[in-house]
Amino acid sequence: MASVKFNNIYIKDWLTIAGPLEKDSRLKKIDLHMDDYYFGEKSFEQAEAKMQSVVINNLLAKNKLATKDIDILVGGDLLDQISATSFASTNIPISLLGIYSACATFPESLIVSSMFLQDKGIKKALGVTSSHNLSAERQFRYPIEYGSPKPHTSTFTTTAAISTLLAKESGKVKIDSATIGKVTEMGVTDANNMGAVMAPAAARTLYEHLKDLKRDLNYYDLILTGDLGCIGSEIFKEFCFRNYDLRLKKHLDAGCELYLKSQEVYAGGSGPACLPLVLFNKILTSTKYKKILIIGTGALHSKTFVNQKCPIPAIAHAVSLEVL
Repeated sequence: MASVKFNNIYIKDWLTIAGPLEKDSRLKKIDLHMDDYYFGEKSFEQAEAKMQSVVINNLLAKNKLATKDIDILVGGDLLDQISATSFASTNIPISLLGIYSACATFPESLIVSSMFLQDKGIKKALGVTSSHNLSAERQFRYPIEYGSPKPHTSTFTTTAAISTLLAKESGKVKIDSATIGKVTEMGVTDANNMGAVMAPAAARTLYEHLKDLKRDLNYYDLILTGDLGCIGSEIFKEFCFRNYDLRLKKHLDAGCELYLKSQEVYAGGSGPACLPLVLFNKILTSTKYKKILIIGTGALHSKTFVNQKCPIPAIAHAVSLEVL
């Protein structure tokens, strides 16, 4: 497991846009929101690309920056060939590094951006990620028009996009360190039980992070996992205890923290946008958390491998944040 410390790398600012369901959720604040899933476009996929371009351009405008002021854009999404990110970047003249770790894409973007800022002389980097409930459903499961019932283990893909501005200048949140996860596969083949797929990877990364950096659980005010959901979170805590003797008391899962119970989202939220949406619009609105470990969790499956009944691999990346 590769863990790395960073010096003077900061998240200077961020901007989010949330979908129709998310704007009425448990979030404390949202920068922008969508009134419907089409967002003025002809398809859900085009709407997702527009979401990304909107948060990128609005974040630049908010900070009075031009595209020429940004050295690199690092981002990804859930769609085939990270197509939403590619289309969003068409009219944004910034060098792009497209990445994919499924729902762990957000912390991966922070890690990649921080490494470039640390070692390559880059001064400013943008990160972007998104997910759209209806584009993800169409790709990975069934279009909603099909009317397929879902088991209680299913999670609900978050509709949102998030952009982040990273720099060496002092900012709101310091990126202290990170642990790059290893692909973990425990034999689960059920694409409707992503929590069970990803929980072992999250536990493995947490254990390696603490070991590599010689820390214990008390170092952090909060451990925030990405989108294990309410069922996956329980598996995660039990797996940590049984395999690594880690007793988690200060843990929240973004998938469990996003939606209201009345919104009926099965086992909770999921998608690459779930973790950063909750982090920026709920967790960081509180003053109680100063040292936060975020662990993004991603199921690295595809329609082809799922239909071939292959076990689903997962990965989890961790980033240690210090709120200033």
